[in-house]
Order: sequence, then C-alpha cells, then structure tokens
Amino acid sequence: MKNRIIKSLLLVFAVTALVGCSSNASEESGKPEKIVLDYAYYSPVSLVLKEKKWVEELFEAEGIEVDYVLSQGGNKAIEFLNSKSADFGSAAGGAAFLAKAKGSPIEVVYNFSKPEWIALVAIDPTIQTVKDLKGKKIAATIGTDMHTFLLRALEDNGLSEKDVEVINLLPGDGATAILTGEVDAWAGLDPHMARVEKEANARLIFRNVNYNTYGTLSVRQDFAEKYPEYVTKVIGVYEKARKWVIENPEETTEILAREAKIDIEIAKIQMSRNDFSVSKPVEEQKDSVISAGELLKVKKIIDPKTDVKKVVDELINPKYFGEY
Repeated sequence: MKNRIIKSLLLVFAVTALVGCSSNASEESGKPEKIVLDYAYYSPVSLVLKEKKWVEELFEAEGIEVDYVLSQGGNKAIEFLNSKSADFGSAAGGAAFLAKAKGSPIEVVYNFSKPEWIALVAIDPTIQTVKDLKGKKIAATIGTDMHTFLLRALEDNGLSEKDVEVINLLPGDGATAILTGEVDAWAGLDPHMARVEKEANARLIFRNVNYNTYGTLSVRQDFAEKYPEYVTKVIGVYEKARKWVIENPEETTEILAREAKIDIEIAKIQMSRNDFSVSKPVEEQKDSVISAGELLKVKKIIDPKTDVKKVVDELINPKYFGEY
C-alpha cells in the first residue's frame, strides 16, 4: 500500500513537472496565441487591412489567431488597450498622450495618416465664428483630439471652456446632436463630419490642420515587451495596407463608404483630408503632441506637474519600425 502511494505521488510530480515545462516552453517561444487589432472609420488603412485579411494571412502559418474590435473613437481605442481587449489601437496622437499622461501603459509605434479630420462645425446661421459660441452647447468627445481641438480654438479666440457648455458625446452621437439641434456646435470627426457637411450644409467655422495631431497606432507596453518581433510584423503589414491605399484611392474610398455605411461622396471628402505619406513616428509629430499636451497641463486636465516632453518621449517610440 505504502509503495503504491509513493508511486502515485511520483506520478503526480512527474506530470506536474511536464506541465510546467510545457507552459515555460510556450511562454519562452516568443509567440502570442492571439493578436487583437482595432479598426476605425477614421482610419481607412485599418479598414483596408481588415478587408484584405492580410494580417490573418501573415500569421496563419504560425497558428496565431487574429481578431478585430471596432473603435468608435480614440477614447474607445484607449479603453480597449487599457482593458487588454486589444493589443493595438487607433487614436489621435493627442488622445494617446492624454492616456499616457494619466498612466496608460501604451506606446505609439506607427502613424496611419496625418489627417485634418477635426474642425468646429455649426449649422445655425447665427454662428459664424468661434466667438459666436460663447454661452452655447458644444459636443465633443472628452479625452480625445476633438476636445483638445476645441480648447485650442476657444483659446485662440479669447474664450475658455468656462464660456461654453461642453457635452461629452462620441463622434457619431455628436453628429446626431448637431443635426437635431441638441447642441449648437460640435467638435467633429470624419467621416461623421463629412456626412453633416454633405447632408445638412454644415459649415466648418474653425479649421487648423496643425491642431490635428497624427493618426497613430498604439500598442500595449506589456505586449511590446513580450513580443517585440510581432510589433514589427504588425507594422509591416500596416505598411503594406498604407501603400495600397496610396496606390488605390478609389477602391479605398469604396471600402470606407461600405464599412462606415456612408455615401461615396462623403467618403471622398474624408479621403481628401488624409495625408498617408508619413508612417514612421517623427520629431515633427512630437512637437505637435507637445503643444497639445502643454495646453492640457495649463487647463489642469492633466497634473500641472507633468513633464510633457518626457511623457511624449516615452510615448512615441519608432524603434519597432523595420525597413520598409
């Protein structure tokens, strides 16, 4: 009896040891079981990537599962990253900075475009300039470039957030709110902004392309640290999609219209406001985000003691960018 017990215990220890070795081998293989990317209507490159299934093709031989989640705005992309619901997320550089400044463990590793995708929008004919917004309700998505854009526009015109009532709405809901008259103006985002322009003769009462930070792809730091090779691989397939977008603007526009369920003419407006020529994170991009960050600091949206440059340097990381 005693010998049988000893043999049983030895068998348990042996199985445990084998399981342990198997787990360690899996962890040390440097290969994720699954990669989750987001896609967004404000990122035509991500839509092409999803449509063409190039990520799935790339990782099929390695047995890596690929999945997608829809980001309705940059804040949602950040939420997906923070909750580990996605490994890669699409957001404006300013939104990524705000998240990083508040402790989100993310890094910007790629630019999907340099867009002019945000402007201040009004339909009411009495609102012609930013100064006409005093005392008005303005829709904006808090924690994104839309909000930062609004703050900068107000400041440029001698106003502040205290002079208006900011209604926190996602981009699609903001478009609906201005169409129904629930708000007087809206810090809009394409493709919703292009749709409101086309369908309701909305006017862009304030534009400044330099207040639009780059469209960026962020990765969770823990994913990047564990699987750096796969960050580079994802960037590589994004590059394939970006170059395809440049070479096939008409088909890209059709994909955008179909995915976002918008009229082709609206999709053309959005596409015309995107520059797909710069994909590797660059110093000029840092300057743009630093400017937005300093304003957030002054407005106390982030800790006034924040070292903005340090946060930006830690956020924007081109080291995973390969030779493409």
